[in-house]
Amino acid sequence: MKKIMTVFAIVLCVMLVVANFAFASGQAEATTTGKLIEMKDKELSTMEEYKEAYGSDGYGTTAYILNRVRVLSIPFFFIIIVVAAIYQYVIGIRRADNQDRGFALMITSVTLLVICQVLPLIFTIVVRGWRG
Repeated sequence: MKKIMTVFAIVLCVMLVVANFAFASGQAEATTTGKLIEMKDKELSTMEEYKEAYGSDGYGTTAYILNRVRVLSIPFFFIIIVVAAIYQYVIGIRRADNQDRGFALMITSVTLLVICQVLPLIFTIVVRGWRG
């Protein structure tokens, strides 16, 4: 009898979760579509601001892309640095070749992170400073 009640309770919980999810997804679909349109409009207006600030479609688009790369490179390279640290300090304790691989990966990722962070600044200095 306890087994039947347990199975019944589990089935009831699953049905309630599915019904709640179906109800919530109908509401979430409308708000998600609105948020996506809002995000698209915001990004397009930001790109237009870059084009106006740099005075050219090509330079404005390039500056926008470099800014997005700058922002998105931080979490990406942080994850790579964590993986490299695991290779160097955890796995590398047992095997020296993995320690060297982790060190090389860490140096490469830090170098690329610095390049991704500095490149928009260099682009801005060259385009706005020297171009006039």
